[in-house]
Amino acid sequence: MKHCCIIGGTGFIGRHLVDVLLKSGRKITVIGRAAQPVESLPESVQYIQNRVNDEEWLTNVLEEVDEIVDLAYSTTPQTSFVNPVNDILSNLPGTVQLFAIASKLSIRKFIWVSSGGTVYGNVDQTPITENFLTNPVSPYGITKLAIEKYARMYFELAGLPIVCVRPANAYGEGQQPFRGQGFVATAIATILNRQSISIFGEDGTIRDYIHVADIALAIEAALDRGISGEVYNIGTGIGKTNRQVIDTIRKYANDIPIEINTLPARKFDVASNILDYSKLHHQTGWKPEVSFEKGIERTWEWFVKQPKFA
Repeated sequence: MKHCCIIGGTGFIGRHLVDVLLKSGRKITVIGRAAQPVESLPESVQYIQNRVNDEEWLTNVLEEVDEIVDLAYSTTPQTSFVNPVNDILSNLPGTVQLFAIASKLSIRKFIWVSSGGTVYGNVDQTPITENFLTNPVSPYGITKLAIEKYARMYFELAGLPIVCVRPANAYGEGQQPFRGQGFVATAIATILNRQSISIFGEDGTIRDYIHVADIALAIEAALDRGISGEVYNIGTGIGKTNRQVIDTIRKYANDIPIEINTLPARKFDVASNILDYSKLHHQTGWKPEVSFEKGIERTWEWFVKQPKFA
């Protein structure tokens, strides 16, 4: 039985990934920040609170596992602009230490989760393949890319069997709104709160929105069949403007009035980001399964069941 350690496994993507990997027959250990997980994990999952900067402790934990998926990250694109130095210090040293420790152990596969939405920056055409230039325009994207380069270094020099995946804009059941990322969750929560939704530019930005269930399955595919040393986009190849997202949500809002506050476009917003996922598909067989319309329906239904919105 494979034993996978999911670092950050109580987060939005992590909780979905736990369910997917349990169904594959794996033993799961989750490392999180809280003394106890925010929501109870299945009884078969071992939960361990992270001990920051404790190299000996982390080594002992990872000696017991075959696989690692690192989802943990301390900042968002929005907070990275507020404090770029903190973005570096709170993410880069700990992740490089993790790579160094893992490279000395008998790990079958290591998945590091980067960002397809930020590492590329402005592009001349879409969809974006992994061969495009990476010129991020946010501190968040710059730090993510720097970590990718360290991952490559440990693969080349120490034989770490690491794969980097670059998800597009995640959405779905369980995503928390008003966190500086996650337009779908924030738009739905704003509508349910009877407040106006702000977009920047006449139609807002164009993004590749991918349901969290598809991201979890893509990570599983990379874990099982991805090639060490490679980088893979996780997306749908379809772009939606902010207005198109709102129009789709509108179908489920019934008589709730929706007000859009159109603000000037922001210089630091990439106009369009749509990912080509064909590399991951060709090498692992993965492809997105949840349509945008179905994903929005599932996400809306989850939100309206929450006590704060009921």
